[in-house]
Amino acid sequence: MSVHRLLAAASTAPAAVHVLLQPDPVGSYVLTSGRLWSLVAALPGLAGVIVGGLALARSAGRIGNGTGRRGAVAALTAGVVCALVGALVVAAAKGGPGTGYGIVGGYLDLLLGLVAVTLGGLALARSRRRVTG
Repeated sequence: MSVHRLLAAASTAPAAVHVLLQPDPVGSYVLTSGRLWSLVAALPGLAGVIVGGLALARSAGRIGNGTGRRGAVAALTAGVVCALVGALVVAAAKGGPGTGYGIVGGYLDLLLGLVAVTLGGLALARSRRRVTG
């Protein structure tokens, strides 16, 4: 092996090792199982936020007949489901953002589930106060 080839191989070896040690990024448009589960969890979370907002408006007497108990319970249930599935996605992720494990969607599901639970809880508390008081 000539000195020129040896120097060329030595100069490219650290770059090759650096590339090999990096996690394999997945394309932005590839639907992996982690991303799919985070999308599945977002559906009840989004529905819970919408139903919770409507139930909160009903319990305040702004729309409807002033009872929002069923909507409040539905929002609570959907929020808990969304947060639990989001927590499972985050717990199962082995890499950070861009690796295809759905960790960003899992964290968004946790946030969306928390919002749905909060809206449902507020609506339920208002509807109880309105019925008893």
